[in-house]
Amino acid sequence: MSEKIYNVLFLCTGNSARSILAEVLLEHWGGGRFKAYSSGSFPKGAVHPLALDLLEKLELPTGRLSSKSWNEFARPGSPVMDFVFTVCDQVAGELCPVWPGNPVTAHWGVPDPTAADGTEAELRRAFREAYVALENRIQAFRRAADREARAWRSNATSMRSATPARPRNWSYHDIGH
Repeated sequence: MSEKIYNVLFLCTGNSARSILAEVLLEHWGGGRFKAYSSGSFPKGAVHPLALDLLEKLELPTGRLSSKSWNEFARPGSPVMDFVFTVCDQVAGELCPVWPGNPVTAHWGVPDPTAADGTEAELRRAFREAYVALENRIQAFRRAADREARAWRSNATSMRSATPARPRNWSYHDIGH
């Protein structure tokens, strides 16, 4: 029996930097167990050039990235999300769509690198800091998912039952708050 692949949506207002970085990071670190998506409440329409530059310098894929509306994921026929994370304070306070499938939700506030002022070096540092903050959260989330998967396998073996399709009682702290 193959493991379930979890759909994860990262939300931000503009979907041009933080949510994009999170999408790429989870795809990279997720070990094939997660399908990452990103979107925004008011998408900018393009990925920020400094986000693309950072990802390319780290040799992470950027070819399929785009800035898109969260409405794309609230429509019938859209992938059903297992987890939805807001990565900016502004979108966390907005009225979000009703997500099909009743996903686990959490807020990961990360400072907006696109709002940084200063020299080009200071702007690039703001993007690197956002990247590192998101990478730390995603690594913690992945470790929590790994612990949960081991518990499911152990229970399934001892009870000779199938692995549940959804995580059981994930707490706010399990997913990296």
